[in-house]
Amino acid sequence: MSGPITVLIADDHPVVRQGLGVLLGVQDDIEVAGEAADGREALAMTVEHDPDVLLLDLKLPVMDGIAVLRELRGRGLRTRVLVLTSAVDADLVTLAMRGGAAGFLYKDVDPDALVRAVRSVHDGHTLLAADAAGSLLRPSAAAQAVHGVGALTSREREVLARIADGRSNREIARLLHVSEKTVKTHVSAVLAKLGVADRTQAALVAVRQLER
Repeated sequence: MSGPITVLIADDHPVVRQGLGVLLGVQDDIEVAGEAADGREALAMTVEHDPDVLLLDLKLPVMDGIAVLRELRGRGLRTRVLVLTSAVDADLVTLAMRGGAAGFLYKDVDPDALVRAVRSVHDGHTLLAADAAGSLLRPSAAAQAVHGVGALTSREREVLARIADGRSNREIARLLHVSEKTVKTHVSAVLAKLGVADRTQAALVAVRQLER
């Protein structure tokens, strides 16, 4: 049996850290691995403790959340990052997701929904607040994507549909009875044909354009 989901909390407000720690700490399947008050500390503690999930605010002193994301991605760490922020700048959504975040939520999220989000991100899914999702696909990109979907093969459309369902490459491979390497090849082709940078943007195209 696998152990609990370990979570590191990074926020510069002690009250927020404490509240999140209490919320997550009472869950049977979640363990709080530590708390960080600034971006540099968050990075160092992630490297040291190797948590399953980093709950990351974007407005951090010393090193902001976007910089932390880029550092983590550059180091190839396995920790999944769930952004939890009060920042409403639409561009930050794009920067965060392109920086490697697995999820993006605002601090007014329902506590139960936040706990579910931690579990979902840990399981390999990508998760976005409804208000944040629209920022990733502006009209010009959407118009370009219409033609991209039509260029997909039937197998690539199947893969895209599974991406939109939040499936990981391993899950897609199992569902389609192919190797994980084959799925990776299909995913790369899907991203290229849609003209998007990552799975999250591809999922948004699928939701808006693909006939399921």
